Amino acid sequence: MDELFYRDGETELTGLLARPTGKARAAVVVFPTIMNATQSVIDKAGDLAANGYLALVADFYGKAPESMEQSREYAMEIRVTPQAYRQRLRAAVKALATLPEAAGLPIGTIGFCMGGQAALELARDGAPLFVAASFHGLLGTDLPAEPGAVSARVLVCHGDADPMVPREQVLRFWQEMDVARANWHFHSYSGVKHGFTNPAPNPNPATAYDASADRQSWAAMYALFDEVLG
Repeated sequence: MDELFYRDGETELTGLLARPTGKARAAVVVFPTIMNATQSVIDKAGDLAANGYLALVADFYGKAPESMEQSREYAMEIRVTPQAYRQRLRAAVKALATLPEAAGLPIGTIGFCMGGQAALELARDGAPLFVAASFHGLLGTDLPAEPGAVSARVLVCHGDADPMVPREQVLRFWQEMDVARANWHFHSYSGVKHGFTNPAPNPNPATAYDASADRQSWAAMYALFDEVLG
């Protein structure tokens, strides 16, 4: 994987670029968790490249958090307003889209945990994406989508036992997407907690890896890619 340097205003950011062996089918921005680029997310980007996609793991902060507490502080800094947050996210999309090998390619976004929220925030903002996919992502927003704003196909893969995303938040998200007239899919996995795609040990009781939900959600993403791209 190669480093890709880009900027959001005065903030220097470093993404990780995974290239396919042949011509790319599409380009995908991969938004990481609140801890920024972890091995689990890097592995997902590698799988995208192995399946013919140009994939960029975005950099949220321009610095590496050393703890969950520090990552929360960094996240608060970039989420001070929805507009500032979305500007940081758009910088990653622009960095990928302006690469020579991305010329003319459809652009999509996926993300995990906070990154899932990030992918959905870009969809809400009306970014011209072919897909915005969230894996155990946060579904709340301070700036709901306006009617007709969401042009991306939306996929949400959610653990029904995720205490960070209770059903009340799920229902509000469904209502928001309906009001926005979005084309959305929502996959919910019973008994599955937050962080179900990450096999690394995590002491947080709200999270747990689930191999079945990981496989099914990843397959659902590729199936939607195939449907949209043809």
